[in-house]
Amino acid sequence: MSDTLKVDLCIIGAGSGGLSVAAGAVQMGASVVLIEKHKMGGDCLNYGCVPSKALLAAAKHAHAHRTGVPFGVTANEPEVDFAAVNAHVKSVIATIEPHDSVERFEGLGCTVIQDAARFTGPQTVTAGGKTIEARRIVISTGSSPFVPPIPGLEDTPYFTNETIFENTERPERLIVVGGGPIGMEMAQAHRRLGSDVVVLEGNKAFGKDDPEITAIALERLKSEGLDVREGALAERVEAAGQGVRVHLKGGETVEGTHLLMAVGRKPNVDGLDLEKAGIEYERRGIKVNDNLVTTNKKVFAIGDVTGGLQFTHVAGYHAGVVIRNALFQMFWAKASTAHIPWVTYTDPEVAQVGLTEEQANEKFGGKAKTLRWSLVENDRAQAELATHGMIKVMLNGSRIVGASIVGKGAGEMIQLWAYAVANKQKIGSVAAYVAPYPTIGEAGKRAAGQYYVPGLFSDRTKKIVKFMSKFG
Repeated sequence: MSDTLKVDLCIIGAGSGGLSVAAGAVQMGASVVLIEKHKMGGDCLNYGCVPSKALLAAAKHAHAHRTGVPFGVTANEPEVDFAAVNAHVKSVIATIEPHDSVERFEGLGCTVIQDAARFTGPQTVTAGGKTIEARRIVISTGSSPFVPPIPGLEDTPYFTNETIFENTERPERLIVVGGGPIGMEMAQAHRRLGSDVVVLEGNKAFGKDDPEITAIALERLKSEGLDVREGALAERVEAAGQGVRVHLKGGETVEGTHLLMAVGRKPNVDGLDLEKAGIEYERRGIKVNDNLVTTNKKVFAIGDVTGGLQFTHVAGYHAGVVIRNALFQMFWAKASTAHIPWVTYTDPEVAQVGLTEEQANEKFGGKAKTLRWSLVENDRAQAELATHGMIKVMLNGSRIVGASIVGKGAGEMIQLWAYAVANKQKIGSVAAYVAPYPTIGEAGKRAAGQYYVPGLFSDRTKKIVKFMSKFG
């Protein structure tokens, strides 16, 4: 007969969201069981944010060797040791691993079970030969790469984000199917590390972002030799000698040595036996209400598995909401996506928070106002030859409802606007602060200042100044 653990909180999945809930809850005095069937740290640490940014960092160093001439530095083609690049990626993961480890969480007071979990009832879960009876349960199992049922793919070797970071040899010609954040980041990284790369996107690359913004990013990526083909729908795949051949709708074929599938994500719900707990789900994820409660009022779901915005910081935000709702149950917190920023870490970076220009005009009947400022007008960007970029700020009246940025450091610049959107700030609050000079972030303040330009330099203002001059 299996052992039974009676606890306040059972958390299924030790990715970023689950770990945040576990750490917060146990330090607040709750008894916690944390279950993980694979790697602690989940997708972010092992296959996502951390390794991808480490690879992009290596790629930036390689790119710097080729682009020094405008600065008076002799350019040269770098010698890229792909195995050493892979070792760098692994070392970054290894450095962060202890923070997400079994040992750390057991040290905090959690009971950690390394096994698959499944529901046996509304408030019971089994894992590792134990039955867990919990007052509340949190599902934070994340998502996995979605691999579409393209004919021939099952017989053709391919990478996903879960396997590409194991590769220690430079792909001669990499075909990337999918022009979203994962696809575009990996495409540029491999191009800068010496691979020929073609991106096949069935719709539009950077499809969720503002098209005026993404056009600037795509221009720069293509200037580096990245072959981005939009409206290129893969219909069939086959092995071609030592490589792969992709057949596109319309009859065109593309050949390469390696293939990366980066077309989206699917929620990790298989094997959980959600039906036994009365938890409803659909193809995109587990159904939750604004409080992140599932159709079983004793069970919460957070992060990617809910099918919403799939970012590590969203899972962390969800964790804070769930800790409040699961432990205190007095003043229920609601989760919102209106203030959530996101960044694609290509070079230039693409960042967004709140509404795009199109969304703002649709929501406010075409009356939204858009402020713009180009990095061409920014002195620091000029000094660093990083002028390919711009910032757009969307307003409803004078209230900030969104911002779109492309350029160097866009992921850093978006944070000011994320704060403004989250706190329902008016544009004057940004225009009033003093930005250090020279910084690229100064572009944000300059964009905000555009709100006042029509009034300040109007004929009415000129008449007032002229009138006041009569008084000495």
